Amino acid sequence: MADSVEKLEDVIVRSAEQVASDVRAAKEAIATVIFGQERVVENTLVTILAGGHALLIGVPGLAKTKLVETLGVTLGLDAKRIQFTPDLMPSDILGAEVLDETAAGKRSFRFIAGPVFAQLLMADEINRASPRTQSALLQAMQEQHITVAGARHDLPKPFHVLATQNPLEQEGTYPLPEAQLDRFLMEIDVDYPDRDAERRILFDTTGADHAIPKTTMNAELLVSAQRLVRRLPVGDSVVEAILSLVRSARPGPEAGDLGKLIAWGPGPRASQSLMLAVRARALLDGRLAPSIDDVLDLAEPVLKHRMALTFSARAEGRTIPDVIRQLKSRIG
Repeated sequence: MADSVEKLEDVIVRSAEQVASDVRAAKEAIATVIFGQERVVENTLVTILAGGHALLIGVPGLAKTKLVETLGVTLGLDAKRIQFTPDLMPSDILGAEVLDETAAGKRSFRFIAGPVFAQLLMADEINRASPRTQSALLQAMQEQHITVAGARHDLPKPFHVLATQNPLEQEGTYPLPEAQLDRFLMEIDVDYPDRDAERRILFDTTGADHAIPKTTMNAELLVSAQRLVRRLPVGDSVVEAILSLVRSARPGPEAGDLGKLIAWGPGPRASQSLMLAVRARALLDGRLAPSIDDVLDLAEPVLKHRMALTFSARAEGRTIPDVIRQLKSRIG
């Protein structure tokens, strides 16, 4: 029995080393095209390794679309993009049935798959679509299948959605409801690049030659990596840190003095997301188990879209990142 346990551990170690090598190669390949967004790239890869979806928040022109396109190439996934607009209908993204007629005059319905049938889907400016269209996509994200005319159609595996939102222009938009925001494993802020990165962007993107990312993985390897993430051991101290952090982000006695600032907080899905994310980050770094530092580093992108402050807290100028930093200081 002991031998079999040791052999299983050896298999996990070897698998983890190989996966970490593959994912690092993917990260390096992405870095040849996307400059100055190391944290964004890392968190996006963590989200995909954890089997989740990400919401990218940033102003136009920060390479969000380019990131998704590059991820599709480096991870060997079928990537598609949908530009969300107010007149977009659910059938435009899910697909629809059409009536076919043969030469013999026989008629039958045939399903034409929509762009949602991709392994990596970019939902560009998701808050510009109507709630009806948003919910159609978000149901597909959660259920991993769609139903058209009573027939079930399974989505490809893996299936990941990277949705973007422009934080500036809110006129004519439909903000995602809280229950739908909760379906995103992380909310990732895409900020401006620093001066050196922008200098590199100037030279690398306006010349005659363009960097082309290499394919380093494929869908099968990615699915194996996602299974491995769920097998990585997590120490009791890390589990307790996750529980303490998530539970203290809710209104109530566990939040202490900060409880009066919080209107509503993250549910158990946040704990699940953080547990998967810290494992994925450890694997990305070539480690076999996550640490408390992983919990602290990933707390903000996992929690901030899953909580809200009271009106009085917002009137005082308090922000969610500020509250999360205070909650983290009790643990770290």
